[in-house]
Amino acid sequence: MTMLAIRIAALAACLVPALAAAQTPPIKPGLWAVQADRLIDGKPMTPPGDAMKNLTPETRAKMDAMMKEKGISLGSGAAGGTRICLSRETLDAGHWQNAGANCKTDFVSRTASAWKWHSECAQTGSTTDGEAVFANGENYTVTTASTHGFRGETKTTRMTIHAKWVGADCGDLKPFDPKR
Repeated sequence: MTMLAIRIAALAACLVPALAAAQTPPIKPGLWAVQADRLIDGKPMTPPGDAMKNLTPETRAKMDAMMKEKGISLGSGAAGGTRICLSRETLDAGHWQNAGANCKTDFVSRTASAWKWHSECAQTGSTTDGEAVFANGENYTVTTASTHGFRGETKTTRMTIHAKWVGADCGDLKPFDPKR
């Protein structure tokens, strides 16, 4: 379960990496459906929701509750996707900083429709180059290429995230908070 928890935490941390800026992204607050495709060293990674299917019902319930507390609901399969609640406060400047990650992000360019950045995280020894393209206030795509150390090896992760606004009401899902 530790590897699964690491994968889920990594997905949660990377859901909207472009939003770690001191500028509010041009998207609507509310409930978002997010699909992420990840390759680690060129091999597809199982979506977290699918990986959780193999857990015992008790362990799955604990993981679901932990993720829900952070503002994330994991689905499974291609249609399941992940749901995340983004409040106006969450989107406002500075609220995306991940406490303890000791990351530095430099924006290469930032326009009304696209942000490009480079991040270095001393604590995890990772670097990321990414781009967020905001089609409109209800759709965005993020692509990232990262390198990081894992068990003494350097790993390369490529991720593409497609996010679609579901609606203003998040239901019983709390707003996303990486610090919770």
